[in-house]
Amino acid sequence: MKSGQSSPHPSDKGRSRRKRIVLRPVGSSSIYEFAFPPCVKERTEDIQEVYKMLQAGETEVAQAELLWLLEECPELLEAHQLLGEIALSEGNLAKARAHFGRAFELGLKAIPREGIPGRLPADRPANAPFFYAGRGLAITLRRLGEQKLAQEVLYRLLDLDPNDPLKLRELLQAE
Repeated sequence: MKSGQSSPHPSDKGRSRRKRIVLRPVGSSSIYEFAFPPCVKERTEDIQEVYKMLQAGETEVAQAELLWLLEECPELLEAHQLLGEIALSEGNLAKARAHFGRAFELGLKAIPREGIPGRLPADRPANAPFFYAGRGLAITLRRLGEQKLAQEVLYRLLDLDPNDPLKLRELLQAE
């Protein structure tokens, strides 16, 4: 160990020190999914509570909770995606673009420049927030009159999952 570095805390032994989102293969297949830092997994119950708040119509409380979660864990794609959905439903396109865009950007950073030698299925739970955020971003961009950028987002998502479970091709055809 270099001088000036502290030794790992005993409770950290064996824990992932990863602080960013990465891609990992699923088994020996050509299927990939996002792997998140520990802070994301630690907030699973909090996100479930947010869904309950939203179902109960407690949008302001849900927004406050999501913002708090992001302060603690900025890599929480699902929080950005949900904040984007709320903003879009309220007609706040600038805020929707910011949150959807951040989630989309975080996911893209995990994908190597040369691409992945397989698929990133949108219907895998770990990948869904990224794809929903990308879809929301494309819808928001279209409403802002940025058709070309919206198309680029949709094509990027379709490159990652050509099976298109979110029916992104329909959005492209609706232009």
